[in-house]
Amino acid sequence: MGVAERFYEAFMVRDFYTMGLLYASHATFSDPVFPRLTAQGARMMWQMLLSEAEDLEIDVKILEDTPDRAKVDWTARYTFTPTKRVVVNRVHTEMVIAAGKIVQQVDSFSLWRWSGQALGWKGWVLGFTPIVKDKVRGQAARSLKEFAQFVALTNRAGK
Repeated sequence: MGVAERFYEAFMVRDFYTMGLLYASHATFSDPVFPRLTAQGARMMWQMLLSEAEDLEIDVKILEDTPDRAKVDWTARYTFTPTKRVVVNRVHTEMVIAAGKIVQQVDSFSLWRWSGQALGWKGWVLGFTPIVKDKVRGQAARSLKEFAQFVALTNRAGK
């Protein structure tokens, strides 16, 4: 079983821990919302997204899964919590793999299409603009930082 297959099997059952184990310590992740994450940031992002998703459904098509790279098309269906709007996000993933670990992951999707679904008419009209892109990225970065702080406090309290 290849790295991509293991990653997406874990994703489909919301197992962020297993997903995180598949990243090399020096890995990078990027997508239109989170453009520059370290391995630690990517692990935290998946934990946040999967912990908060109430009705997430994932469909996956693995196009390539070799020892050094993977290509995957996947679709996420979920309700965007802040607006209660349904989002169907079609994503293309490319991974660089070394020694059985992801060293680079780039997810591509239309931020304009996503913002239209998630934010409604304002997203459709303005979602392609730098102002909306920056606002979405800024809010996502703040959410990730707050979630990481919450996890750190929870972990300390549990010790």
